[in-house]
Amino acid sequence: MNSELYLDANATSPVLPAAIEAATAAMHTCFGNPSSSHAAGLRAKALLDGTRALARRVLGAATGRVMFTSGATEGIQTAVLSALCAVRERRLHGEVCGDLLLYGATEHKAVPESLAHWNRLLGLNLELRALPVGADGRHRLDVLRELAPRAAFVCTMAANNETGVVSDLDGIAAVLQESASPALWMVDCVQALGKLPLQLDRSRIDYAPFSGHKLYAPKGIGLLYVREGAPYTPLMCGGGQEAGQRSGTENMSGIAALGAVLAALEQGGTFRTHGQLTAMRERLAAALAEAFPGLVFNAPLAQTLPTTLNFSVPGVSSKELLDVFDAAGVRVSAGSACSASRAAPSYVLDAMGVPGACSASAVRLSFGPLADEAFIDAACERILRCGRALLEARPAAALQQLESCGASGWLLFDEAGQDCIAIDPPAALAPRIAAELRARCCRLLACFDTSHGAGGADALGELMNVLPGWPGEGAGIALGHDLLVQRGGAFLFGRPRDGVLALDDVRFVFGASSLEGVAGGALCCHRIGEPAVSRPGVDPLPDEGIDLDAVSAAAYLESHPDALLVDVRELPEHKAGAARLHGRAAQHVPLSQLAGQAAQWLDQPRPLVFVCRSGNRSARAARTLRRLGHAQCWHVAGGLALAG
Repeated sequence: MNSELYLDANATSPVLPAAIEAATAAMHTCFGNPSSSHAAGLRAKALLDGTRALARRVLGAATGRVMFTSGATEGIQTAVLSALCAVRERRLHGEVCGDLLLYGATEHKAVPESLAHWNRLLGLNLELRALPVGADGRHRLDVLRELAPRAAFVCTMAANNETGVVSDLDGIAAVLQESASPALWMVDCVQALGKLPLQLDRSRIDYAPFSGHKLYAPKGIGLLYVREGAPYTPLMCGGGQEAGQRSGTENMSGIAALGAVLAALEQGGTFRTHGQLTAMRERLAAALAEAFPGLVFNAPLAQTLPTTLNFSVPGVSSKELLDVFDAAGVRVSAGSACSASRAAPSYVLDAMGVPGACSASAVRLSFGPLADEAFIDAACERILRCGRALLEARPAAALQQLESCGASGWLLFDEAGQDCIAIDPPAALAPRIAAELRARCCRLLACFDTSHGAGGADALGELMNVLPGWPGEGAGIALGHDLLVQRGGAFLFGRPRDGVLALDDVRFVFGASSLEGVAGGALCCHRIGEPAVSRPGVDPLPDEGIDLDAVSAAAYLESHPDALLVDVRELPEHKAGAARLHGRAAQHVPLSQLAGQAAQWLDQPRPLVFVCRSGNRSARAARTLRRLGHAQCWHVAGGLALAG
């Protein structure tokens, strides 16, 4: 596998070596409780006060509250609670306070979720309203101007975590000022630290949360700035730490580490300048554009952080792109890391009016201000490699499975890969299928829908050269030396003898769960269900025990030299980075071609160990072979990501 290039810095960052040293020193020599009055406690208190003073200088916050938190979520919760408690007090005293809770439509989900939570618990029943953004990702100031007189609390962000779009904070402040709005204002500054100039004392901002792990400090430490005079209600009460503002014994090692990062910011020389970062981003953008023809950037680069690129490749899903990047050792993400496990379009891009296809296939690439030219050189080389791997024409297999929304379709190819027949191709994939076949110079002979019989290609107009129906009773369609015939409502595929396809020679059956007389070696290929193939007359074997962790996989391969290690990642991933496990190279059989290969493994059984990136596809492969009757199938749980 490739060495790792981490390009997901907006999600989190590695820890600065100086921060690790500072945290270690704090645990060794400054472990006292800063609330204690003895010498150990006084040393801890000095560290605490020194780091706070440093934070004030870096943030431009000589006045107001600056307190240590566990991170941005706690800071956001504290700010929201403080603002809403103040609204409740104003209501009780009959003061004008507004009835709207306004938040940017592209805010991190922590903001609207916190607003809804405390609005409900405090019984305020204020209206939550998303402040729309324009196509450039910036807040609509005209809408804000209209709503500001009704706003009780306004929540925006300094820079967006998905797109890197930098907000027009001066414009927002001017609108709030000119409307004489009584609204309190929170600005999520998580992505701003170390990337944007901050002078909080000179701003109208009431609350500004920060999170250390976004800029080379460890997780679990953050800051909250509260403007002098802004209302404040502690989220946590108890021992009265942080001058009663945030109870709980302080995280001294985290504070020491954050202090090291803040010191590096103040002193300069450690992190790249804005101009240097912009030049690095331009190089990465150029490499992406060269690697992926047709690529589009989803936010105007002139208005984004110099460390963030959000892009889409038409016709290629974000999962496919992420898999290829990951195979090349490049760590990027799709949208926010907090919601990356949810297969859904980006609400941030949707709010910007980005077309649905781009929103659903977006990828975020982000790097930190520690990046150097050698790192960017390596990243550009890997990006170009990923582009070559993705765009390289894929060799045809005898049978290729297509999947969309839980349904399966199938492509049958001749031996030379020049002719093809499509069976039950998902309509959503039709443009992609047509493009790939054109790239291969492959001719589509026919397209059939087994749920409605021949001629089911009406909904698949994107596919080319489609025959309108079955060629005639008793006839078939030749595909190289093989033949596809229709019998009893099913489609049978195999090698004919003297122009006739006997049941004994059928290799694949489509549109039927089984067919009397078909040889036991034939596979039934289904539209719905997992696994998508079955074997007539064979009782499926149970799935229990198919998982091998990295250690047991190494032991099994060492004790079974005849075992075949099989990489089931798709071809672009394999091209971007071939799989090896414990010194053994893997045979490459993509999961989409597993059904076509399965018959050979069943005829000549040998132990099989499947592997993929994360263990999901390899588990499916092992389950499929077990249910086809192959008893010696396992997979590497956690995949290459955990096996190293």
